[in-house]
Order: sequence, then C-alpha cells, then structure tokens
Amino acid sequence: MKTKLTKKQLALLEYLQDFTEEKGYSPSYREIMSGLGLTSVSAVAEHVENLVEKGVLKKVPGAARSLEILDYKHEDTVELFKVRMMECNSDEKEVLLRAADILGIDVE
Repeated sequence: MKTKLTKKQLALLEYLQDFTEEKGYSPSYREIMSGLGLTSVSAVAEHVENLVEKGVLKKVPGAARSLEILDYKHEDTVELFKVRMMECNSDEKEVLLRAADILGIDVE
C-alpha cells in the first residue's frame, strides 16, 4: 500500500470503524479524543486531516459526524497487499498482516 499510516492513525481508524458499526453514525472529535486517550480535540483534528489528505477518510465540510472510512477492500488494494507480502521480510509481513486485519482485508 502506498499510504503509510502511523499507529495513532490506525488506532483512530479502528475506533471509527467500531464506533460506526455499533452506533450507526461516526463519533464526534470529542468522542474520538476520549476513546483514544488523546489530550486535545486539535490532536484529533490533525489526525483526521492527515487521513483525509492520504485518501483514507472522507468527511463532509461543516457537517457533524460525517467521517467515513474509504473502502480498502478494493481488488487492487488486496492485490497490492499480496504482492508486497511476497517481497517483504518477516517483520514487515507481520505489520502488513496486522494492517490488513485492521482494515478487514483478507490477504491469505
């Protein structure tokens, strides 16, 4: 995958996915802050903006609770994971497997 995500970004995506599945709508920035143990809403906003720039999240400007994770289950993405896993060392493969699990991609 071209886009590298930090551990906090991956945690935010996982929290967003779980919250949205449970509640039927995305969390507020304050709920994300609390859920991830962050100390400020601005830290959440920065992570969200970075994820939007990376093409991982979509949001509607000016709308509350409008965060949406973009679909990583696209065939091309799955294929990229599989190709990368064939070419990497065991440490990198472990990271890719964890990332695929977080994103809900079946690579095996």
